[in-house]
Amino acid sequence: MSEPLSQRPSQAGSGVVRTNVVDAVADSLRREILSGRYAPGQYLPSARELAERYDVTRTSLKHALMRLVESGLLEIRHGVGTLVLDYERQGGLDLLPMLVAANAPAWARSIFEVRAEVGALIAVRAARNATDAQRQRLAALAARLRDATDADAAQLAECDWHRELARATGNRVYPLLMNVVLDTYLRQRHALRGPFLDPVAAADRLEPLAKAVEEGAAAEVVHARAAKYLEETGRMMIESMGGAR
Repeated sequence: MSEPLSQRPSQAGSGVVRTNVVDAVADSLRREILSGRYAPGQYLPSARELAERYDVTRTSLKHALMRLVESGLLEIRHGVGTLVLDYERQGGLDLLPMLVAANAPAWARSIFEVRAEVGALIAVRAARNATDAQRQRLAALAARLRDATDADAAQLAECDWHRELARATGNRVYPLLMNVVLDTYLRQRHALRGPFLDPVAAADRLEPLAKAVEEGAAAEVVHARAAKYLEETGRMMIESMGGAR
């Protein structure tokens, strides 16, 4: 049974919505759904029971439930109850960080597969469309990776390189997709530092791809180098995750 969300006096009857309370209720229910405690097709306990369990007002509970409705986890059926949906069919990308936290190795593999496939397409498009200024920024970020003083700095520099690469495509959707992938795995980055423990070696791995993009190499060359780099680093991160558990 869930514990009360805080030791504060009960909010019962206050009608006040506190953002941190709504966040906590939404996070707790999201974890319970993603862990399988509440299965697709099942109804949540009544609003009264949930409010009592979490020691929150009905108003705060309603706001928390609406967040999960917006994520595709729940459907509120008035007069019936709150139905748990199949998140793999109806959920949104905002669920990825929670899914990785709940079942890290399995979801990390899927995320790195997407990173490799989408990342290769992004690299090809960036090599073709990047401006001179963007190529210079990519070169500077690759140099920042090489000069990083520790794994954390190297990892963040490499992420910034990928964000700049996505912007260099000229397509405004690619940076948003890259943000989702990077922000998801950065939440677990303490367990994914394997490729960045030696910043110079990390820079050496990136260099063939970085040079191909900066020089505007042929699409097949860029794609092959991107696929090799992304698959190799993804494998290393998954292996380091296993070692950190």
